[in-house]
Amino acid sequence: MIEPQSPALFVLLIAMFGVLMWRTLVTRRTAFRVLAACLAFVPAMVFGVLAVNKYYGYYQTWGAMAADLTQQGPSAASGVPDVELAADSRSGTLDGSRSHLKAAQRQGYLMRTTVTGRHSGITRVVYVYLPPQYFQPAYRAYRFPVIELIHGQPGMPQDWVTVVGVTHAFERLLAHRLAQPAVLVMPDANGGDRISLQCLNQVGGPQDLTYLAVDLPAQIARILRVSRPGRAWAVAGYSEGGFCAANMALRYPHRYGFAGVLSGYFTPLDNQLAGHPVSPFAGDARLQEQNTPLDELPNLSAATVIPGFWLAAGAADGQDVASAERFWQELRPRQPGAPLTLTPGSGHTMTTWRAQVPSMLTWMTPRLARAAGPPASRPPNGFLTR
Repeated sequence: MIEPQSPALFVLLIAMFGVLMWRTLVTRRTAFRVLAACLAFVPAMVFGVLAVNKYYGYYQTWGAMAADLTQQGPSAASGVPDVELAADSRSGTLDGSRSHLKAAQRQGYLMRTTVTGRHSGITRVVYVYLPPQYFQPAYRAYRFPVIELIHGQPGMPQDWVTVVGVTHAFERLLAHRLAQPAVLVMPDANGGDRISLQCLNQVGGPQDLTYLAVDLPAQIARILRVSRPGRAWAVAGYSEGGFCAANMALRYPHRYGFAGVLSGYFTPLDNQLAGHPVSPFAGDARLQEQNTPLDELPNLSAATVIPGFWLAAGAADGQDVASAERFWQELRPRQPGAPLTLTPGSGHTMTTWRAQVPSMLTWMTPRLARAAGPPASRPPNGFLTR
């Protein structure tokens, strides 16, 4: 069967468009010419949609596309429950229901909630994945490590689930004991389709860095059974989210123990507000330097302990490779063993990041687990609190 990214499908669409356009030229009857021209629009439109799909590496199969669009299957994030979390959440799988407990103990629990930042005043949607161990008696007293996952732009937090497939990959790794349990936190990093804040505090605008690196971790630590921000927290992202991860980790090294940068960049661009480019720093050179990982890293004192970095890029994208290698060279005096993964034959696409996520989780989660400490098993006395 011809799949969405198959070259044969693109050739077929071009051929259909060519035949219909030829009919508009040779057909004498006006009605047929108009009909052929209208029909030619269909393969042209489908070609454009599939070209975007192929460029970003979204859907590999028709089944994956249908499952997401119809909200079927385990990866359909739009069908997850909305949960109002509070510090005293105690029942069921946090939504007040015990009916999904057995499933949660096998495959974890994906939910959507809303978090308001105490210092930033920002309110955003956040997706949270709780691993199966969160609901198992042996882990009832364990405060789980956390990985904060930042999406790219354009993009949404649920892209981590529906396109990158992070929860499915994590479940598989956990089942084969290739990774250690952690809570995944996937926030809306920008607050709108035409907004790009790069996880920065916009001068005179949204305080995005404060929300993502200060408010959100503090609130998650209050309402879920997770470690406090520190060595048992990590931040990771792809594309613009990769820049976010690098910058957040260096700006707040005491709040994160590890950082994963997938095809990220290390010098900030202009922000985008309602489609218009805006300087995040309003001309303040000192602010810009503090939020430029390539400049910030060598300027940190030798005594500053920075998070452990995991870097990756698609080997076919020269710009991404050059950026990753340059930052890696700056990083080596502090972290000689920092991994740099270059995925052969891939570029700046979702396909690349989908392939890299298992390696990142395999590297990162055991280190987070050591920072969080071993679970203290206690005799079960009911369902897990918080």
